Amino acid sequence: MRALVQRVSKASVTVEENTVGSIHKGLCVFIGVTHSDTTKTAERLANKLLHLRIFEDNSGKMNLSTIDLNSEILIISQFTLYGDTQKGRRPSWIASAPGDVAEPLIEYLVDCLRSEGIQVETGSFGAFMNVELINSGPTTLIIDVD
Repeated sequence: MRALVQRVSKASVTVEENTVGSIHKGLCVFIGVTHSDTTKTAERLANKLLHLRIFEDNSGKMNLSTIDLNSEILIISQFTLYGDTQKGRRPSWIASAPGDVAEPLIEYLVDCLRSEGIQVETGSFGAFMNVELINSGPTTLIIDVD
């Protein structure tokens, strides 16, 4: 799984002008799934997202995690994270898992996060989504989990 993680002061996702997910301070996470991903991969990514220390403590150091602050997470599926642009001008999506594989893994990831008591909002799998966010810092990371 590949995650593009952004620390945000707020974020929301809309589908056909309806807000389907919205958070305040926390993480906006775009998730890509590839063919070799399993529930174990999702569990490792959930653990990483929960304990990633990218929130500032009282000294201004990135020392606190989502779990420390009980902050929120917005999960948005994004197959384009596995787009290959090495050849030509049109990306190849061959490394992206098909929807019938990716969707259950993203749902499982969300369940893993929620089981730790974290407020998790989501986009709408497979839909055309508009995402609004205020990146705090800015702080953006790419996480690959095998």
